Amino acid sequence: MSDTSGHLYVGTSGFAYPSWVPRFYAPGRASRKLLEAYAARLPAVELNSTFYKRPPPEQVEKWLRETPATFRFCPKAQRGTSWRAWSGQDPRASFEWLTNAFAVFGERIGPVLLSARGSMERDDEALERVLRAWPGALPLAIELPHPSWNEREVRVRAGAAGVAIAAADWNDRAEPGLETTGAFVYLRLRRTSYSPSDLDRWSDRIEAVLDGGRDAYVFFRHDEDGQMALHAESLWSRLARYGASAGSA
Repeated sequence: MSDTSGHLYVGTSGFAYPSWVPRFYAPGRASRKLLEAYAARLPAVELNSTFYKRPPPEQVEKWLRETPATFRFCPKAQRGTSWRAWSGQDPRASFEWLTNAFAVFGERIGPVLLSARGSMERDDEALERVLRAWPGALPLAIELPHPSWNEREVRVRAGAAGVAIAAADWNDRAEPGLETTGAFVYLRLRRTSYSPSDLDRWSDRIEAVLDGGRDAYVFFRHDEDGQMALHAESLWSRLARYGASAGSA
């Protein structure tokens, strides 16, 4: 690791899962204390709850109090905002409504994840509307599940706007590339299981991104018993030297 290396943020999609007791959370841990326990072991979370509603300021302030200064929150954009953004409407008003709520996170926010519907085929005009309308001060990753989007031209156009195309690793697909056309890499590890050799391979690939000077945000899927949180912790232990220091933004 050099002084110019990127920072790594690893976690899971959500944290508020009492069913992760006892595999990840200790028995007796109250549900209101789960984030504090989570943040003691992992440096970031992809917030699922924000897909369903905007978080009220008092909720965000509570999350901030319960986590260290280096911890990062990566909210999923609210579904109504996401669908309107890709539907042909001007997304500026929706983006303003959404990002005003996220301003409470301050420097503790990571990229916002804006997802297109899985059935939506490539639409360059919709992509341009989103890229033009998104407020540049807030980092953005866009998830484009349909295979027709999987073209380097799309990634380059997004990267030129400072936006990352989220890479996703699924059971029924080949491992995705980690394109470095944007300012950071956003990776969603969605397989139902990962072996130690899988984690070693991903560690090597992510390390190459970090050594190239880009930050990496990596999130495992939610499961029922906390095994994915343990996978996240295992990956983090391999690459913790790339963690942000207390003074990092």
